[in-house]
Amino acid sequence: MTFTVLYDANVLYPNVLRDVLIRLAQTGLVHARWTDRILDEMFENSGEDRPDIPAAALAKLRELMNRAVPDCLVTGYERLIPALTLPDEDDRHVLAAAIRSGAQVIVTANLRDFPDSELAQFGIEAKHPDEFVMDLFHLDGVRVHQAVSATAAAWRNPPGTPADVCDRLVAAGLPISAAASGADAE
Repeated sequence: MTFTVLYDANVLYPNVLRDVLIRLAQTGLVHARWTDRILDEMFENSGEDRPDIPAAALAKLRELMNRAVPDCLVTGYERLIPALTLPDEDDRHVLAAAIRSGAQVIVTANLRDFPDSELAQFGIEAKHPDEFVMDLFHLDGVRVHQAVSATAAAWRNPPGTPADVCDRLVAAGLPISAAASGADAE
């Protein structure tokens, strides 16, 4: 049974984590969603942190992301924003998109700005990506391994292994998921 999740900009920013999260959506375990505004935030941060990456390359990545996951873009959520309360007003658009898309989970590394007390009324919970991937691992570890292996298989220069992907997941703040996903990765 597929459930809907909304990926926040901070989990789409790290390359390997983004790749694994998108590949997890492609396995059919989840229906991943995001908005143009979430992507704007992600790409703005990418451009600031990596000015050496051409704007055309970032635009191509955006296009590839949107093509990789059918029906990923949430629209029509904007009118909900003013009625929502969160510790950081700049995060209300994320909750609004989650509500609009029927998401059960917001995957974010920024849990303090998505308190249970505000999300519970909408039947939504915020999960750190490490907890989220572990939930999927317990649901269907084979498909999680497939997503990690597919990420490694896509690396060309230099080529990568599932263990390399897991090392990068640890660096992205997912030590538990990386350990579980890498246990039988090679």
